Amino acid sequence: MEKRIGIRRESIEPTEGRAPLSPLQVYRIIENNNIKILIQPSGQRMFRDEEYAENGAILSEDLSSCDIILGVKEVPIEELIPDKVYIFFSHTIKGQEYNMPRLEKILEKNITLIDYELVKNEFGKRIIFFGEFAGYVGMINSLWIMGQRLLHEGIANPFRLIKQANSYESLEKAKKAVMKAGERISNIGLSYDLVPFIAGFTGYGRVSKGAQEIFDLLPVVEIRPEDLSDFIKEGKFSNRVVYKCEFRKLDLYEHSPKTDLFDLHELELHPDEYQTAFEKFVPFLSVLINGIYWEPRFPKLVTKEFMKSLSAATDNPKLKVIGDITCDIEGSIELTVKSANSLNPCFTYNPINNRVVDGWKGKGVTIMSVDKLPAELPREATASFGKALSPFIPALAKTDFSKSFSELKLPREFRHAVITHGGILTPEFEYLNEFLYPILKNPSI
Repeated sequence: MEKRIGIRRESIEPTEGRAPLSPLQVYRIIENNNIKILIQPSGQRMFRDEEYAENGAILSEDLSSCDIILGVKEVPIEELIPDKVYIFFSHTIKGQEYNMPRLEKILEKNITLIDYELVKNEFGKRIIFFGEFAGYVGMINSLWIMGQRLLHEGIANPFRLIKQANSYESLEKAKKAVMKAGERISNIGLSYDLVPFIAGFTGYGRVSKGAQEIFDLLPVVEIRPEDLSDFIKEGKFSNRVVYKCEFRKLDLYEHSPKTDLFDLHELELHPDEYQTAFEKFVPFLSVLINGIYWEPRFPKLVTKEFMKSLSAATDNPKLKVIGDITCDIEGSIELTVKSANSLNPCFTYNPINNRVVDGWKGKGVTIMSVDKLPAELPREATASFGKALSPFIPALAKTDFSKSFSELKLPREFRHAVITHGGILTPEFEYLNEFLYPILKNPSI
């Protein structure tokens, strides 16, 4: 029996140009399997509708005949089709309050929800992701914003040569712009007002590594966190390089009350017994790139209170820009008081009076908090994402989702990615009931 896969247009964000599969990947799936792929027309998708049609897809506004519907971002509540299988980034597994009404409606409409974020290999590592592209774009944009911020302060700098990531036709062209800025640093040098220029990176996963890959196109000297204080005291800096410091969890957290003990397993089990150890490094940094995975149960890395005291102690703190790729609102970086988008990608937060001004002007630290960064390189991000997803499409299409959850013959990697099935939360996600409860009790909340 012929199966139908639908690719919906992204309608929750006007700047979203990504798709779960590229036209070429669609062609290969259709060519080698008894599968039809329907594409909902979109004027904002980076790949044109005609490209999909030329590769064998069927353009259709109506996806109700599809067995499985693929998307990237959340599906608006009013667009959810009952009794379907949806695969997208749902942003529900932390009990995110803003998405609980959506999850309630998914249950009400008997929808099977599969989340890309939960698709993992036998080692527990995510295998379908945009993470590296979030890092690429986050770093490019942070350098661009740094250039503009410094120009606003009257400081000439080579970062002004870098534009916003979505201004480039490809990642390769963006990289060349960063390399050109790096050549100016090597040949002419940075203004001594900026020396030493130190970038701090939290996290060591794909997001952080992607960001570091971009930063490493500059002339970089790496410093270990434990050497940072002595490095500053010695004062042997160069204006022909930039410095990089990667912070791991043992650099970010310490036991409370402070001891020499750091136990990663204990941190995971009892994060309430730990506190931030990171703030002592913040005064040394010019730019902070935050790429960690964070949950509310963990300590915040940089608090409003700390930044207020730091700003009160000096008229011109060294830290100019925070590229908060993690983008948890008032989360690990408490100064991230709101998310931004590609049309308005940053704001300046004044720790003294807690005021926010959009853009890079004003007193305080400028924060890049775009929560859909890979969308700024949509063509390459789609191709990379689809390369990981497409091998699983035939097996997913063969799955009989009318069976009970325990009887589903899913690819092993997808077994723990099913959040809802048959109008109920699957066993691993029953904990979400505690977040749904006030909504289920009172839909007006």
